[in-house]
Amino acid sequence: MKFCIVGNGAMGVAHLKALKNIPGAEVTAIQSRTAEGTEKTAKEWNIPFHTTDFTAAITRKDVDAVILTSPTQMHHDQAAACMKAGKHVLIEIPMTDSLKDAENLVKLQKETGLTAMAGHVRRFNPGHQWIHQRITSGEIQLQQIQAHTYFFRRTNMNALGAPRSWVDHLLWHHACHTVDMFIYQTGGVPEQIYGVEGPHNPELGIAMDLAIIMKAKNGAICTLSTSFNNDGPIGSPYRYICDKGTWIAFYDDLHTAKGEKVDTTSTDVSQNGFENQDREFIKAITGNRAPNSSVEDALRAMQTLDKVEQQFARHKA
Repeated sequence: MKFCIVGNGAMGVAHLKALKNIPGAEVTAIQSRTAEGTEKTAKEWNIPFHTTDFTAAITRKDVDAVILTSPTQMHHDQAAACMKAGKHVLIEIPMTDSLKDAENLVKLQKETGLTAMAGHVRRFNPGHQWIHQRITSGEIQLQQIQAHTYFFRRTNMNALGAPRSWVDHLLWHHACHTVDMFIYQTGGVPEQIYGVEGPHNPELGIAMDLAIIMKAKNGAICTLSTSFNNDGPIGSPYRYICDKGTWIAFYDDLHTAKGEKVDTTSTDVSQNGFENQDREFIKAITGNRAPNSSVEDALRAMQTLDKVEQQFARHKA
């Protein structure tokens, strides 16, 4: 399987690391915004072709699939272009920043029959998988997810501390992780959804703080707090409160509420969520099946985020 990586930021590097550990996976092309940065990444990872021309990169004969790690605002048009070019596509979270665009990608995927996957990596983190496997087997019942996603990001900086050329978004990006995870762990779209946001930053034009409460059909609830104003440790821990225990998932790790590390080595091939996710993408392509976290499946999270955004609009009115 030959890949083109679009974007050379923190997420692009995460996928390069993941693909390096997957037998048969080869990155044959990389495309990004600046020539200097793209060339540097290509040399570091021994990628034979690099360019700033998106079309030139994705239409190459030695590219079977594309992984998009570009700015959110570009996801829809780039993912559509990939499928129209006959390429399978994995779109980093979020797949779009509007429900309408997400619906269009689902429609295009059905028309082309190609594999189109949304990068909801939480589904593939070993800690979250460990919980999911026990929920679906009936071993435990979820009562509540308490989650927070905190950064100190009053300027456009990425996860590596490098400047961004675009504005990140708490609702359509960071809240999307938890909204999708709640749907994934409870098996359906929330029956009740409430969202509130703080003041918008005058320079960035986005809310710097927001909170969401959701209730599933089975009675489980989720409370999410997100902020770009947090002056302290960053990250996204999830507290799973269940009928037979409480666990805290933090990216790939899982601990009990008492701080005891949980052995998650049996959950998947790798202890790295990105690698598990990319392996699933490849398996879906070669198996001609829908992947876990297909764009159609991920549409449920987009529908929920759209409802929250509508609430914000009503409050402003």
